[in-house]
Amino acid sequence: MKIAVIGAGKMGLPLACQFAARGGTVVACDVRQVVVDTINRGECPIDEPGVLELLKAAVQAGQLRATTSIAAAVAEAEVVVVIVPVLLTAECDADLSIMESVTRQVGTNLRPGTMVCYETTLPVGTTRRLATILEESGYVAGRDFDVVFSPERVKSQFVLEHLECNTKVVGGLTPAAGARAAAFYATYLGAPTADVGSPEAAELVKLAGMVYRDVAIAISNEIARYAEAVGVDIHAILPAINADGEAALLSPGIGVGGHCTPVYPHFVIGDGKRRDVNMAMTQLARRVNDGQAAWAIDRLEQAWRPVRNEDVLVLGLGFRPQVKEHICSSSFLIGSTLRERGARVFLNDMLYSHDEIRLHGFDPVDVHDRRLPPALVLSTAHDVYRRLDMRHLARRGVEAIVDGRAVWQPDEARAAGIIYVGVGRP
Repeated sequence: MKIAVIGAGKMGLPLACQFAARGGTVVACDVRQVVVDTINRGECPIDEPGVLELLKAAVQAGQLRATTSIAAAVAEAEVVVVIVPVLLTAECDADLSIMESVTRQVGTNLRPGTMVCYETTLPVGTTRRLATILEESGYVAGRDFDVVFSPERVKSQFVLEHLECNTKVVGGLTPAAGARAAAFYATYLGAPTADVGSPEAAELVKLAGMVYRDVAIAISNEIARYAEAVGVDIHAILPAINADGEAALLSPGIGVGGHCTPVYPHFVIGDGKRRDVNMAMTQLARRVNDGQAAWAIDRLEQAWRPVRNEDVLVLGLGFRPQVKEHICSSSFLIGSTLRERGARVFLNDMLYSHDEIRLHGFDPVDVHDRRLPPALVLSTAHDVYRRLDMRHLARRGVEAIVDGRAVWQPDEARAAGIIYVGVGRP
């Protein structure tokens, strides 16, 4: 099988490598020449366990190569998998500009009999619209070529494992396309498949899961705020809350980051407005979760003092521990909240160089400096922060900390003379 994967990023490249490892002849296409050159040398441009080994073996075997030319990749492909970014506009709607541009390029070079699979999360109805763009080729979708939506449902640092284990949902423009996609993914991913009957159904599978997760996190954060007010440590009672099997309350935190959860609910909110459907709970969840940063800084100012003209150090830029990924990281909301209130904001993350930290709008600080800002806000639960000694922090000038991820013991901080503010803790 000759397969083109358009988009060789954090999700596209592991997909290409898995296809190649299971016998496909794969061309990975990316606009970044440096990424293409790196892949063609048998080197891995992303940090994802297991991908380097698959990539090196596939390149050496001639099963995988990379190019910047969509035309070249599509012209020889039997299956084209599109997994390029869809982010948010300034109005928090889906920005489909990249997706539509790539689709036009795919359509220009489309051959009869090709199957085009979209894996990027899309608003409901988008795949069908993209099919009409592909039809500008003169071919008819469902007759001359197949169109399918099959959402990626993986997680950084677990991508290869999830590609094999997670059920691969497919929805074809026609029943034949759905059956073809299910057979393709079963063979070249080795995963169980589920044909849900249409692109719209498959699009909603992914979006519904993201809305559910965002709402679940918001419920946890809201209950955490109440626990703070009534003097109960929500983290201490989480096992008891969830013990009867009726609840699955998540651990609250200072915000939600990543490519998915903070972004994709907006696809539903925006499309709901156009269809006169009020997605009230989805909207509220977004407000609650994005409001956690300001809520935490409010509590810091109440417990300590106003942050105006104060130095504050944010710990962590990545949105997950031990992962160098910062899309929609809570650290950006924390930073903007502090700046709005007149604070001078610094940041530490050992996975990023000082130049990278500056590029993202923060002044870098080494967490091991002799003198630290008087207030720390923990955004990312990196292991190095878990091991910080409270008495040592106090000796270096730290007066107050905001524990946004429940990694420190309040009693240890207070015993060191540090004011402790923890999400979900009184």
